[in-house]
Amino acid sequence: MDVQFREFDPFNVWIWLRFSTIPAQAEREYVEAVFDAWFTLGKLGGFNAENLQVQDTGLDISYMDYDSEGAEGAMMALMHNMGAFEYEGLWSRCWFDLGTSDAIALDVLINSLKQLSQDYVAIEELIVGGENADWPVPGREELDTFTLD
Repeated sequence: MDVQFREFDPFNVWIWLRFSTIPAQAEREYVEAVFDAWFTLGKLGGFNAENLQVQDTGLDISYMDYDSEGAEGAMMALMHNMGAFEYEGLWSRCWFDLGTSDAIALDVLINSLKQLSQDYVAIEELIVGGENADWPVPGREELDTFTLD
């Protein structure tokens, strides 16, 4: 799976996937489940690089002292909105307002999609940001009419 980044605005970003073949309904459900889970974690503040205490400790976390007060003092890093998935031929796309979530969120998504591509549905390309010339994105006023959770 190739990964590309285009123009990136975390408050208005389209994420594009190009599949090897037109995805069947079951394959679409796998893809959408990954994005739904990722967004849910982001909405709950899971991608907060300011509070990576376990990661920062290293390999030996036995009997680690977790600083709950320090975790409370970290700035919030929340995703805000997710649009509906759209499909057109070999392509799919989804719009996000990643809010104040940190870039680690994109690493987690990329890692998850790489594994999904190996095990369930072949994804040829992941593009973060920008738009495809042959599939223009709606204007901002149209985005505001989406039903977002």
